[in-house]
Amino acid sequence: MTQTPPFMPRAGVLAVVRRGSDFLLVRRANPPDAGLWGFPGGRIEAGETLLQAAERELLEETGICAKATHVADVFDSLHYGPDGALLFHYIIIAVCCTESAPTLQTPCAGDDALEARWFSYKDMTALGASASKRVATLAKHVLQEAQIHENQS
Repeated sequence: MTQTPPFMPRAGVLAVVRRGSDFLLVRRANPPDAGLWGFPGGRIEAGETLLQAAERELLEETGICAKATHVADVFDSLHYGPDGALLFHYIIIAVCCTESAPTLQTPCAGDDALEARWFSYKDMTALGASASKRVATLAKHVLQEAQIHENQS
């Protein structure tokens, strides 16, 4: 009997783009989280920095150009099958991105995104099971971080 080697964690990025208290989300076409709303993102490619990966994934999935500025959060994303076997293990790096020209860009779903659109924080929290696990928590963290920076200015 052959044994499957254990999964090695893979690194991925999420591009967190904010307009005021609104956030850009995509509805994912592929696992993990197929059919759920989440931040645009995906795997980091060989030779690519975290910031480059976030900018590329954002552009591929939404058509939005933005400048990746800093890491907002890092967390594990573990997905198991019905039998308890590990299906996916990603270390996710959430990267804040700032639009170059916010009034000119309209999101258009591409690559592995079924839909792309802006959500208010209130609407994000109402998504419930239609959203990836950490969407509302991550958005709240980013809003709080922005508030701290504004208070320090």
